[in-house]
Amino acid sequence: MRKLTAVVCLLGAMILPAHAAEVAVLDWRAALMNTQSAQASLSSLEGQIGSQQREAQSLGNELQQLQQRLQNEGETMGQSQRESLIGELQQKGSRFEQLRQEVMQAQQRSEQQFLESAESKLEQAVEQVLERHGIDVLVEPQGVLHSGVDLPNLTDEVTQIFDGLN
Repeated sequence: MRKLTAVVCLLGAMILPAHAAEVAVLDWRAALMNTQSAQASLSSLEGQIGSQQREAQSLGNELQQLQQRLQNEGETMGQSQRESLIGELQQKGSRFEQLRQEVMQAQQRSEQQFLESAESKLEQAVEQVLERHGIDVLVEPQGVLHSGVDLPNLTDEVTQIFDGLN
């Protein structure tokens, strides 16, 4: 194991350039989601699926109440009343699941469309920021395990440039 570690370290030292690379951090998801385009896309999506979300939330509340009622009163109910309550639970549960699926699919479609439309602008914004700061290596915040210095975070700057692009 020590030999393997030594070989990896030696190879790493040989591969690294002689000069120190300029490193910065970019949370590209946050940069993108904070753009005006993303906010407009979310607003549009809310308009499309808002009624379905409200219906699903209402059904979810009803389902909880029906389940609580069945749990509390189920043993003292008559057979037909219990079966009716179970049928209502199943019917509303099916509708709830259908709404949940429709909302998830609409969210996925909207997200995919937005990402496809925003990809080139994001690349342009990132390139401008990298060039401006002379950055050689760009990492995501989750990818940094340790750094002895504070790495510049370019997320807000990328968002600002993205919003300024046509």
